[in-house]
Amino acid sequence: TARLRVLPADVAEALPALARAGAVSGPLAGLRTALSLLGASAGFRPVYDLDAESRRTDALAACAAVPTILTALQRLGQGLEPVEPRADLPYAANYLYMLTGSEPEPDRVRAVERYLISTVDHGFNASTFTARVVASTGADLAACLVAAVGALSGPLHGGAPSRALDTLDAIGTPDRIDGWIREQVLSGRRIMGFGHPVYRTEDPRSRMLKSIAQEFGGPLVGFAVEVERQVEAILAELKPGRELHTNVEFYAGVVMELCGLPRAMFTPTFAAARVIGWSANILEQAEDSKIIRPAARYSGIPAPQPVPAP
Repeated sequence: TARLRVLPADVAEALPALARAGAVSGPLAGLRTALSLLGASAGFRPVYDLDAESRRTDALAACAAVPTILTALQRLGQGLEPVEPRADLPYAANYLYMLTGSEPEPDRVRAVERYLISTVDHGFNASTFTARVVASTGADLAACLVAAVGALSGPLHGGAPSRALDTLDAIGTPDRIDGWIREQVLSGRRIMGFGHPVYRTEDPRSRMLKSIAQEFGGPLVGFAVEVERQVEAILAELKPGRELHTNVEFYAGVVMELCGLPRAMFTPTFAAARVIGWSANILEQAEDSKIIRPAARYSGIPAPQPVPAP
């Protein structure tokens, strides 16, 4: 798929305008529009009307294009020219190369690669389920991915890695951990990077990313480990029985910071991995033409009395 990394001309030409429009919202917002344009430019047709091979062709084109789009939008937003993709570099190395303009160090490539692999797919999370709902209508692959990106943009889903790192910044020093965390918890605020809707124990992805961070070492890693230790103890005290531990976002932010990625690219980097999982789910869903249509039960106030007959 390396040859598919080069964007169609009309998509590449639109990126400067998207970068300007998304100066505040960032590359993920631009990705929504760029993916829609890619689907139109490439002539993506409804998955309902395609055979399996044609759907797979569209999926490969989208998965190859997403890292190119994201890194180009980031660089354009910083006043830099996009860097053309290289077919000779693996996925993670090419991603970092397009972001920085220089060939990355092997340890950074391996760290980002392991992060990308760990976040490719993860059950029916919000964005994956959204993609499958849209796919069940028979819509084209780009429409499914745009919907998934919209779900991912929410801070309770893909927006947490940078916010978890912001938490470390806000705490500042080890002596402030206890007081800062207690104040947040007692005020009813969520501690980003802790807790998961599925896991009631340590997120195995978090354990892996923690080990990657510790391979780099340094003050940030030591501070993050101490914050984790104290936060878990405080949460166990203040919210007994809840089993709140670090999730994938906590150490993901630390690892990406150590690898030199700007925080504006944390969630987009997640998207560069998850687009592969979304696409796999879309292809699977497209094999079944039955639409996903949940039922709802009304639980509001009783209906008003009928209008009297004249």
